[in-house]
Amino acid sequence: MHAFLFPGQGAQFPGMGKDLYEASSEAKELFHRANEILGFSITDIMFGEDAEALKQTQVTQPAIFLHSVILSSVMGDKFQPNAVAGHSLGEFSALVAAKALSFEDGLKLVHQRALAMQAACDEIPGTMAAVLGLEDSIIETICEETPGIVVAANYNCSGQLVISGEKNAIALACEAMKEAGAKRALPLPVGGAFHSPLMESAKTKLAAAIEATTIVSPICPVYQNVVAKGVVDTSEINKNLIAQLTAPVKWTQTVQQLLADGSTLFTEVGPGKVLQGLVKKIDRSAETASGTID
Repeated sequence: MHAFLFPGQGAQFPGMGKDLYEASSEAKELFHRANEILGFSITDIMFGEDAEALKQTQVTQPAIFLHSVILSSVMGDKFQPNAVAGHSLGEFSALVAAKALSFEDGLKLVHQRALAMQAACDEIPGTMAAVLGLEDSIIETICEETPGIVVAANYNCSGQLVISGEKNAIALACEAMKEAGAKRALPLPVGGAFHSPLMESAKTKLAAAIEATTIVSPICPVYQNVVAKGVVDTSEINKNLIAQLTAPVKWTQTVQQLLADGSTLFTEVGPGKVLQGLVKKIDRSAETASGTID
């Protein structure tokens, strides 16, 4: 079984997508359409050298989505998935690649998601921290016992979990994690507390946009972050997509389920190789690859 994986925020780099634009007329056309849909020239930022401009949430999320979705569409016969999965933002890329969402609707949703998340960050400042070398259950217990809002947000692989919440609560939890034996517990340079209750206002805004968008049956199961299993039912896809903003990204569990369901090859479609690295940490014997133009 061949699973295709789509990365989330953090995979961006200056110049991303320029090779696709120059190599394919189809890619060029899709990038131009994206500029029109967004109402600004995202290609200027993506293809440029300004890493700071690319780091803004309202730019980063559409940029990674575009790189992934356009690459999947110009892979031709190389893109024949038995399953797809995306990490956080990447779930939207996965849904478009699996034909459950149109390119235009997917891009509009991702842009709205980014703006809603940015607004939530401005409204209630929060942060995230990476915890390395500590069992998930211990991290979960410390989060529960820490005063304030702090939750497990990204189950990336065994021994690597990201927590999210209020800044003071994160600082207290990080100290407790170190005392409990974590190799590292360090705040991340992010704009807010993604995948935590602090994103509730963004979830409300995005829910309205998702409800107004047509989602059809995908060409293969979409393994969604919230449930960590393959989903084809459109109402369930819809519900999980809305829940995703305040729920944890169960990436470890998703990859384990893909393996249990028979996936042997994992191809990452989009910028970077972060997800390939995580798959290898979850199961060293799994075969990984990067998506390439046909």
